[in-house]
Amino acid sequence: MRIGVFLNYVGLGANLLHLSYCHEIAKRYGPVRIITLCDKLESVLKDDPKIESVDLLDKKNKTFFDILKLSKLLKKYSFDEIFIYYPSFRIYFAAKISGINKIHTYNFLKKKNLHLVESAKKLTNRSLKINDCKTETEFFVSKEKNDLGKKIVDKKFYNIVLGVGSSGPTTRWGESNYINLIKRLQDKGNFYFYLLCGPNEKKISDEIISNVDKDKCKSLSNLKIPDLIPIISNSNLYVGNDSFGHHIMTQCGIPCLVIILDTPRAYTDYSINHHRVIPDGMDINSISHDTLINPNKITVEKVTNKILELKN
Repeated sequence: MRIGVFLNYVGLGANLLHLSYCHEIAKRYGPVRIITLCDKLESVLKDDPKIESVDLLDKKNKTFFDILKLSKLLKKYSFDEIFIYYPSFRIYFAAKISGINKIHTYNFLKKKNLHLVESAKKLTNRSLKINDCKTETEFFVSKEKNDLGKKIVDKKFYNIVLGVGSSGPTTRWGESNYINLIKRLQDKGNFYFYLLCGPNEKKISDEIISNVDKDKCKSLSNLKIPDLIPIISNSNLYVGNDSFGHHIMTQCGIPCLVIILDTPRAYTDYSINHHRVIPDGMDINSISHDTLINPNKITVEKVTNKILELKN
């Protein structure tokens, strides 16, 4: 059978938190084909034996004409079944027009305040007729990448990946906080820090490195995602903003300390390896992408203590 999974999300993190459901479907039917709006997902999952392929859509389907275009695309795949992890009339009708026999999708009327994890789990349970689909899975790292990571990451240190970059400024904890965190930790043990941020955020990592011990700190801003995987999958801990890095590391079984500023709880709800740092006095259920919390409401001392607690 040819099985499709439709992930109507641009962000890499939103796509990766659906990996468990892709794997659950693959257990039943064999490797699945993912259709996504995320241009980075293919390179991240290319070694995963449960993923047949990852195909990129060039844009969201918002008009009637897009429905017709998408239906022609879906028809080429000759899917027997498709799992649509997004509440969309347009995607559903495109799949229907393309002649797919079985279409599994969300309740269209519950798009507002959609909890990505709960909704995806319910759909998978219902569609596969199972009771308890796991919300996390094992991120696949090839032997080649794993061996390379072991050569790069020096295990005489406690290696921390700091997620200093982000998709937007409202999720960043800020350079000064990371600088102070590194200084505090370097006084307390044998730590090494990898600064995770994009190539367009190099100034962030440069600012941090210029103010700390450069021999125990390295920027990853110049690396492509496949080249990052060997390093982050062999590190001891993630600390930082919500990012694709913590979604990979948590599914590699690595503890991830996520600094919650404007990140909905769904992004850290699905794994036992997630440890959240929330501003004092805030309710996790009230935090969304529009909360705009002052990053300094999460103190360096609070993050330092949590890191030492997880380390020990």
